[in-house]
Amino acid sequence: MQEKPKVTVSRTRRSDSAPKDFSFTQADVPASSNGLASYRASAWSAFQKQTLPDTTLEAWRRTDIHNMPAGDFKFPAADAYLDLAPVPDELLKPLVGEAHGGQIVLLPGGSKVELNPALSAKGVVFTDLKTAQEKYPELLKKVIGQVVKEDEGKFAALTGAFAQNGVFLYVPKNVQVDEPLHSVLWGAGANLAHVSHLLVLVEQGASVTYVHESASPEESAPAMHAGIVEIIVEDGANFRFVELQSWGRNVWNFSHERARVGRGANLDWIFGAIGSRLTKNFSELDLAGEGAQGRMSGFYFTDGNQHLDHDTQQNHLAPHTTSDLLFKGALKGKSRSVWQGMIYVAKDAQKTDGYQANRNLVLSDQARADSIPGLEILADDVRCTHGATVGKMEQEPLFYLKSRGIPQAEAEKIVVEGFFDPIFQRIPFEGVRERFQSYIVAKMGE
Repeated sequence: MQEKPKVTVSRTRRSDSAPKDFSFTQADVPASSNGLASYRASAWSAFQKQTLPDTTLEAWRRTDIHNMPAGDFKFPAADAYLDLAPVPDELLKPLVGEAHGGQIVLLPGGSKVELNPALSAKGVVFTDLKTAQEKYPELLKKVIGQVVKEDEGKFAALTGAFAQNGVFLYVPKNVQVDEPLHSVLWGAGANLAHVSHLLVLVEQGASVTYVHESASPEESAPAMHAGIVEIIVEDGANFRFVELQSWGRNVWNFSHERARVGRGANLDWIFGAIGSRLTKNFSELDLAGEGAQGRMSGFYFTDGNQHLDHDTQQNHLAPHTTSDLLFKGALKGKSRSVWQGMIYVAKDAQKTDGYQANRNLVLSDQARADSIPGLEILADDVRCTHGATVGKMEQEPLFYLKSRGIPQAEAEKIVVEGFFDPIFQRIPFEGVRERFQSYIVAKMGE
């Protein structure tokens, strides 16, 4: 009998499926001065050394970006926004009353900045990244690269090296900012890479509310956003941060975000995600001072082929710290969500109270939600709990609503709105809340 030839089966991905790298060069690194050039140089070095992440990495095991056309993306030219779709008026409306405490609009190749003169007189700084580098370099250096390191990943390095736009918020010691501050990142344009760096320093005893929104029109070709968010909330300070994204369906969205909360300080951090083709978001809460408190609230709604991956970390690094995380998501079509959460309690962080929960409502047989909570506890006097659920819409409330004459589609919308309501009630501004409620209603009608 003739022996059959030996067949070798390879389980490695073919080279033509490997992710294409970016075509950015050192010439694309923005000119920097006042001591920030070393930060840019370090980020550029990290960007060169690191490869695009793939599914062999645990953090990326459920999020595959090998189809992203990285080599096609270009940075916007100066004033590129003048030839692109304008920012919708609804994104620019005052959050409360007739005016903002301050508003920054980040545009492809430019920015627009407004700040109430009364806040400037108190020493509050709320400006774009370029202006901060030129006018407030010493303040900027207290934050940039201090909370999120530029070598934490390919996209962190990309942002550190190439960020052309961003926001710097500084609130001096014991200053109370009553009117909310607002920024909009508008990512119009096909095949563009929008890179943003948000930096916040709230000094001891200060208080402020800040809303940041990222959005773009529907474009026929892909685009990308890469971002870093660095937040320092010093001892006894209070910071409320609302972060919302409604990117177009062809946007690849990546971010590294971390907040450091000092002794007796409080952070209320709210996330909302409606858009993008694919999102990979790393969000970390470092409770670094005794008695620090942090609350993280999130909602997301996916449909079509959307893929949203939120990776959260609650780090209890000091005694008597408290964290509370609740993320809720709904899914339609063939979409997929991933939530990976971890509560970490350091050895000396006794009397910690940590909680995390993720609830998912699957509205289609082809949609999928992965929910992965975790605990790593090194102290022995703590209270830490977590929970995760993935399920379909309950029939009992639907039956009740239909028995009152409400049509099936309308009944489903009411149930989904009720599912998200606990999160929406944490958004402090009715106009923002109503806008995202309308997005969800629109998705339910598709």
